[in-house]
Amino acid sequence: MSKKDEKTNVMRLLEQKKIPYNSYNYLSTGAISGTEVAKALGEDPDIVFKTLVTEGRSKEHYVFVIPVEKELNLKKAAKSVGEKSIEMIRQKELFPLTGYVHGGCSPIGMKKPFTTTIDESAAAHEKIIFSAGKIGYQVEVALEDLKKIVRFQLADVTE
Repeated sequence: MSKKDEKTNVMRLLEQKKIPYNSYNYLSTGAISGTEVAKALGEDPDIVFKTLVTEGRSKEHYVFVIPVEKELNLKKAAKSVGEKSIEMIRQKELFPLTGYVHGGCSPIGMKKPFTTTIDESAAAHEKIIFSAGKIGYQVEVALEDLKKIVRFQLADVTE
């Protein structure tokens, strides 16, 4: 990380837990979509993940972390968390609920812990890359290490 790169709260939390990570700053690339971010980082889109926040019929909130080129299958996702149905939350609800803005949402460091599910495809990779909690920043963390800071399950939740 170069001196001009700022640390995000996600990076600080990883350091507090002594979890090794790599960080990336892609601000200068103008990348917006997850696929563009993967390309800007020169990484396989299969290891670059996006964080989605949903609400179940029960009004509970759930976090899903899926590869950037995939779509969340709402039926599979609902089943994975024991809900009859779930839907994506509205963009304006994201910041008050999680403390993160759209495009900078990370599974680490949300305002409160939510049931988190990572797509099972992540298990095929040594490390995955996801938002560092701020637009323009990503972190790369091993799944084994991620377990030390986020309670999650693996499930098939994409189409």
